[in-house]
Amino acid sequence: MKIVRILLLFQVGIISAQETLQWSEGQTSPNASLEDVSWIPGQWQGEAFGGLAEEIWSEPLGGSMMFVFRLVKDDQVSFYEVGHIQEVDNSIILQLKHFDKSLKGWEEKDETVDFRLVKLEKNKAYFEGFTIEKVSEDQMNMWVLIESKDSSEEVLFAYKRM
Repeated sequence: MKIVRILLLFQVGIISAQETLQWSEGQTSPNASLEDVSWIPGQWQGEAFGGLAEEIWSEPLGGSMMFVFRLVKDDQVSFYEVGHIQEVDNSIILQLKHFDKSLKGWEEKDETVDFRLVKLEKNKAYFEGFTIEKVSEDQMNMWVLIESKDSSEEVLFAYKRM
């Protein structure tokens, strides 16, 4: 579930500006391809959850860009994510799964956490509740919307290229 990643991200830092977008009923994803987000690939690191967050993104190949994420805190892996941005129906979607440090999955066997594309700009991709922005060749920001029963807030991951 999306809420799992969102709750874990709460400790990273709250952002006051609106950087994520939500899906509107009846909305469809804009036309897009992996070429539109071809600036994402690389190895990225930043601080999160009181530890080191690392993401490694592949170049586009076979209609997808895969990634792995890990959080290391106190010299121990806290959790992993595996996912991709995939071309689907003339657009793109970001999908992921979570795993604990022993690679036991958090989501059910056939479930993924899905973020549909809402809007696309030259250096910014707005997925539902998840925004990725190229700041420079060596900096990338990711914002994730945290939703609870009573409120919603955005969290920023500020990554640097390794």
